[in-house]
Amino acid sequence: MHSMRIGALLGVAALTMVTVPASDAHAVTIACGGGASTGRVSVHGCISSETGTIHNPFRHVTAYVKLKNTGNRALTVSYEAFGKVENHTDWTKMGNSRTNVRPGQDFGPEAVGTVTRWACEPGRKVTIRVRAQAAGAAWSAWSPAATKQCTT
Repeated sequence: MHSMRIGALLGVAALTMVTVPASDAHAVTIACGGGASTGRVSVHGCISSETGTIHNPFRHVTAYVKLKNTGNRALTVSYEAFGKVENHTDWTKMGNSRTNVRPGQDFGPEAVGTVTRWACEPGRKVTIRVRAQAAGAAWSAWSPAATKQCTT
């Protein structure tokens, strides 16, 4: 019984942390938040952050989207991401795109946008939110993800 609980917890952890190869041969770890849905498509917002150099002390924050089509038809899905820094009230659009998702297909994590202007201060929380719209249906609720670290 105890081992079943541990297995379930490890399974949840595996779903929320994903490693994505970066273009410069370094792996980037991203954290995914809770899910939302629009029709037959589930949506998860994910985030990664990296610090710049000593001469460029800004955080590079990237928003990602993960989609899953649970239906039996392919769908065109539009998605968008916004981000903000703790104690700021305005959300900044980070990017948007759309893709075709085959029946039963998982899509992503796919980068939606990157912002490089937020200073990296330890403990400062950066939050992104992602939503999607499948084939002209209503937009999903927001799927948030956040980090308080200079690197994830």
